[in-house]
Amino acid sequence: MQAYLQCGRFELTFERPLVMGIVNLTPDSFSDGSLYLEADAAIAHGRQLIAEGADILDLGAESTRPGALPVTAEQELHRLLPVIEALRDAGVPLSIDTFKPQVMRSVLDAGADMINDISGFRHPGAIEAVAGSNCGLCVMHMQGEPRTMQANPEYDDVVNEVRRFLQERVAALRSANVASCRILLDPGFGFGKTARHNYTLLNRLTELRFDNSPMLVALSRKSMIGHVTGRAAPQRLGGSIAGALAGIVRGAEMVRVHDVAQTVDAIKVWLATENGIEE
Repeated sequence: MQAYLQCGRFELTFERPLVMGIVNLTPDSFSDGSLYLEADAAIAHGRQLIAEGADILDLGAESTRPGALPVTAEQELHRLLPVIEALRDAGVPLSIDTFKPQVMRSVLDAGADMINDISGFRHPGAIEAVAGSNCGLCVMHMQGEPRTMQANPEYDDVVNEVRRFLQERVAALRSANVASCRILLDPGFGFGKTARHNYTLLNRLTELRFDNSPMLVALSRKSMIGHVTGRAAPQRLGGSIAGALAGIVRGAEMVRVHDVAQTVDAIKVWLATENGIEE
């Protein structure tokens, strides 16, 4: 396993699973749209997640739920920059969920530590926007694009195809002299995948590994949880924790979640079970 993840100003190590807390600065995210659209609310929420044990924050200003409509780079930056400015000295890395090279450059200049790109740095100029930095790079698989990705996703072998995609994107980054210690992999649960595809990927997570790159599992409150529980997004806490732990058991180094405090508690109990505790 890779010893650490270079994440801008931080080196994240993996003595235990890490928790990425979600801060959505959008009016239309699938589970908490508009709750943290205003900068003050987003900043307060980010600080609360840090207090609850988040190791890193992931800020997103454009919804990527199925059917989501795009926003401009200017809109993204208008939402993001005040929050980055307020939280950049809060003691944890700031990840920015974006696929636009213009946004990548601006948020890195503002102090962001990671770029989380749902398109795997495929857009023209994306690799060039990040290559010269020391920011972390989360490389995610997505079939299609957000507006249409859930229309009819098909694979011959979802595990092999996702793995091959991630290998190709990592090779493209490495050819631009991006150090391997900057790269985090994300199978892209819910992005152009049926529930069956998602659970196959989660079950066979270890088969996605290559080059010792760390793995992120991001399935908090997603439709794959609702598919088996029958619950709406705000009521998917129990299923989301179960999914996060299923990923951790299969070696995931990081989980991306809405409910930080509860996930941190679940990981602590799992670690105590695995490693024992002192009386």
